[in-house]
Amino acid sequence: MTPFKLTDELLEEIKQLIEDQQNAKLETLLEEVHYADIAEIVDELNEEESIYLIKLLDSDKTSDVLTELDEDVREVILNNLSVKEIAEELEELDTDDAADIVGELPDEIVQEVISEIEDKEHAKDIVDLLRYDEDSAGGLMAKELVKVRESWNVLTCVKEMRAQAENVTRVHSIYVVDDEDKLKGRLSLKDLLTTSTKSHISDIYIPKVDSVNVNEDSEEVAKIMSKYDLEAIPVVDAMGRLVGRITIDDIVDVIKEEAEKDYQMAAGISQDVEADDSIWDLTRARLPWLFLGLVGGVGAAAIMGRFEELISQHAILFYFTPLIAAMAGNVGVQSSAIIVQGLANDDLKGSVSNRLIKEVLLAALNGLILAAVLLLFTWAYKGDFLTALAISISLIVVIIVAGLIGTFIPLFLDKRGIDPAIATGPFITTSNDIFGILIYFWIAKMVLGI
Repeated sequence: MTPFKLTDELLEEIKQLIEDQQNAKLETLLEEVHYADIAEIVDELNEEESIYLIKLLDSDKTSDVLTELDEDVREVILNNLSVKEIAEELEELDTDDAADIVGELPDEIVQEVISEIEDKEHAKDIVDLLRYDEDSAGGLMAKELVKVRESWNVLTCVKEMRAQAENVTRVHSIYVVDDEDKLKGRLSLKDLLTTSTKSHISDIYIPKVDSVNVNEDSEEVAKIMSKYDLEAIPVVDAMGRLVGRITIDDIVDVIKEEAEKDYQMAAGISQDVEADDSIWDLTRARLPWLFLGLVGGVGAAAIMGRFEELISQHAILFYFTPLIAAMAGNVGVQSSAIIVQGLANDDLKGSVSNRLIKEVLLAALNGLILAAVLLLFTWAYKGDFLTALAISISLIVVIIVAGLIGTFIPLFLDKRGIDPAIATGPFITTSNDIFGILIYFWIAKMVLGI
């Protein structure tokens, strides 16, 4: 399939067709266009044009378009649709996507929208999903699935599966439950097709099946599905009853959102913001960490002030201050990034002490190599071996300490239930800058005997 590309020419053509109200030509033009690509088009239209297009196309296509739109664009469109029109869109969606959209609607119209949905079972499932936290397995799951009872024979099973499959976009797995809806296992399609129609499901189903509790955190669900390469995973309640399933497309969204959040935190942005957000929102997201950097800079300046006599006698120490601070920050960020990645992927093995010892050895090796280069350069540059030695020893110690801080802080934060991604940003850089400068001048003072 040729990848869709939204060109300026195509966008202008669509805008012109909307302006001229050439509905037939517009529908023909977009007939074979994927809903995700239509969402890309809608994002580029103005408010009036986007609403016109959504109202023109059939709900079976525009419902999926709504799920792909930027939240701000979707909010504008929903605010311009009637209660009945919103209900028609929701009827075409799987329950998880429908619940997400309902969750964004103003409270005063939610009940009206739900009551307008003609499929009452679908409406009931949407309401049921709204009870769960959006970051839990319950908040991710869809109600649409294929389940069979262990007490059925194969013939009954096939008939029931045909009826259930009409409401399921894609059948990933066939789940087996008992008469109380408790999850018992899964059914192989091959076994179903090669077994006598009189055989009972209880004799052929596979009892081993991975599942998650309805209250499981979404990140943990993502880890489980990634680890076991699952396309879908069943969700059970506290009594072990099958209540829904989570599919890989929902988990991809979770992973993407988490990666974006961690990236922003690593860059020193404390809230989930986008480039198009208001100046006030962007300021609130950035200012706390910028303030931390300011405090760190003032602290570093205060530390340097305490070594004024040392700096006045050995001015070269002042010139190497940025190098020491930069190396401390870089090593700390490198160490914390590795730990945060390991925590995110659940790849960290062994005890904390072993991890710290390994980091000390790694930092010491890197420090010795870099310090040797710096020693030769400084000695050749100034001809003062003792000063060059003081700077080089400081560099080794600073790198080791920065590595320890970069390793320990994310582990500590994770133990306290705080997102360790925060440790890869200005927090770790600022702390290492301060410690680095303090260690640098303290060691230099000891070596130079001042």
